[in-house]
Amino acid sequence: MKFVSTRGRAPSLSFADTVLTGLASDGGLYVPESLPQFSREEIAEMAGLDYQELAFRIMWPFVREDLTEDEMRGAIERAYASFRHDAIAPLVQTGHNEWVLELFQGPTLAFKDFALQFLGQLFDLLLKKRGEKVVVLGATSGDTGSAAIEGCRHCENIDIFILHPHNRVSEVQRKQMTTVLSDNVYNIALEGNFDDCQNMVKASFADQSFLPDGRRLVAVNSINWARIMAQIVYYFYAALSLGGPHRPVNFSVPTGNFGDIFAGYLARGMGLPINQLVIATNANDILHRCISDNDHSPMPLVHSLSPSMDIMVSSNFERLLFDLYDRNGSAVAELLADRSAPLKLDEGVLDRARTLFASERVGDERTVEVIRAVFESTEYLLDPHTAIGVEAARRARKSSAEPMVCLATAHPAKFSEAVDKALPGTSVPLPHHMQDLLEREERMQVLPNELSAVHDFISRQFG
Repeated sequence: MKFVSTRGRAPSLSFADTVLTGLASDGGLYVPESLPQFSREEIAEMAGLDYQELAFRIMWPFVREDLTEDEMRGAIERAYASFRHDAIAPLVQTGHNEWVLELFQGPTLAFKDFALQFLGQLFDLLLKKRGEKVVVLGATSGDTGSAAIEGCRHCENIDIFILHPHNRVSEVQRKQMTTVLSDNVYNIALEGNFDDCQNMVKASFADQSFLPDGRRLVAVNSINWARIMAQIVYYFYAALSLGGPHRPVNFSVPTGNFGDIFAGYLARGMGLPINQLVIATNANDILHRCISDNDHSPMPLVHSLSPSMDIMVSSNFERLLFDLYDRNGSAVAELLADRSAPLKLDEGVLDRARTLFASERVGDERTVEVIRAVFESTEYLLDPHTAIGVEAARRARKSSAEPMVCLATAHPAKFSEAVDKALPGTSVPLPHHMQDLLEREERMQVLPNELSAVHDFISRQFG
């Protein structure tokens, strides 16, 4: 299988090269030339498989030219061995035909573990085969960083640098990153917002002259295709648990960067019956404004109770645009030539998007109310991101006869400020393996919002 750039000017690559490249040379994102297709009968036969076997079945068509079956199965087993629940992605019912898919059972308590534990295993396999050492550079709005560090800290052929916005992630999110003291892990607290961090990563991929000879950058952000691929699996897992493919199962996804919900779009493209995908946003609502009003104009970033969604430049939206514009890379490149300018989609394109996607914006005040209301009616505690997904689902769902699954993207213990506002005095303990997290020693470097300062810091680590 070959992978092509959304902007149409970069060479097509194999799966292995795509994983180790990240951003395409023309500034685009890699997507497969075509999606594997599963018939309704083939999907039905997957019912009852455990998560690991299902992951192999769904992902194998993408990787079979670069990995052996044993290598792939081994990578999957190791990736999910540290998850705290045997189901890996358990479902909990919170209302009539309304379900929460718990994606926080991994080692860092966030959905990013599904992709990044697996990606770390892939990196190890591919780099050892090639005898190569690389530098992982990533930006995080809270959860990607800790999951990437956890996935890569044992990799002998990787040095990992993670940028997070200084004082704009929760204390638990920060500590999960900065208390990992492995020699190959470097945390940078940037005096800016997440979009600044993300822009810095993209600029670094475009000019890697600051790296020593023999090293190159590799991406762990959701620009890396393997992350999106791994997330497709839990859409199949949830749907099969609730009667799919014999009936449609719909999803509400709290999202800022569009990667998680794009995986649901791909699952549908591979044959999974999904009638509705709900884009759930907070006050940083560029995706909601785009779908509802064709307004993709950038606004000042707002610091919210759901910091992992405090994003105004949704990188993975480009992958959807590539499909909506009939895979015309030149059209996408022209559309995105000036990211500071308001982006307007063709009305026909927008109509096509709206046949599948709905969107909602949920502010902090309502987020707190939803956390309180769901707890009072079910004694189930939502984190603020998941609360936004639940509220958006309740507003936007078209059919109460079809199951609606809300993706629970993080454990509520990571966001004590929001929980305390909703349920004053409520203590949410961290899982046993993190009981002493807030007392652990930290190591990070605070840097100004300047590309040269970040490049100088990285260069110095290599002498």
